[in-house]
Amino acid sequence: MKRYCIEFSYDGSDFCGYQVQPGLRTVQEELEKALKKINNNQSVISHASGRTDKGVHAYKQVAHFDLDVKISEAKLVRALNSNLPSDIHVYLAKEMAEDFHARYMVTSKAYVYKINLGAFNPMERKYVYQCGHPLDIKSMKKAIKYLIGTHDFRSFVSENKEKENCVRTITKAYIKQDPTDPERYDIFFEGTGFLKYQVRNMVGLLIKIGEKKIEPKEMQSVLISCDRNKAGKTAPAEGLYLLDVKYRK
Repeated sequence: MKRYCIEFSYDGSDFCGYQVQPGLRTVQEELEKALKKINNNQSVISHASGRTDKGVHAYKQVAHFDLDVKISEAKLVRALNSNLPSDIHVYLAKEMAEDFHARYMVTSKAYVYKINLGAFNPMERKYVYQCGHPLDIKSMKKAIKYLIGTHDFRSFVSENKEKENCVRTITKAYIKQDPTDPERYDIFFEGTGFLKYQVRNMVGLLIKIGEKKIEPKEMQSVLISCDRNKAGKTAPAEGLYLLDVKYRK
């Protein structure tokens, strides 16, 4: 038996999230169905770097699994892509040490949230949040800086996290105008790890600040409060992409 790691991307529009859920179409289910065919019809359990929610996309997701069959890395890529649906694509496979773990060995993750301030674009409605009105980007850029560093991000977690450790470190957070469209902006986050809905909740508060409903400095007070009720609405899923996953070299 050998352990493999794959890097792959997916369009999350038609998935009910990453993790297997009975009766629902998920990325993990489709991946494991393909792996079973490759593994002489023997079931394979895969472990990803983390889960993405319904409607969230990935430029780079990482997963590992063990196979009983002997197969080269290049052949594994071809075999997977021939058995996967068109909204998932594997672009790299590597044979790994038997103790490699795609989730527990992550050193950093990066996300990007895409937002359109211009006219509604039906062609991008599943891939870019159609905000549809101007935002004070300057104030949002001031506010996002408060998120950089090591903090308790309990205010940005939608579930009850009273007993869970919500301390994470964000190393980079910034907003950049799309060079191809002046009405489009990308909001970037990179850090040691992110909690469920954390990125979408941080973006939701940034949008509130951009709408001039609260001042940029309120980002800091909301962060310190550890009160989810003060952070506002969760940004829609369609604008969010898992951008990168890094491991120790």
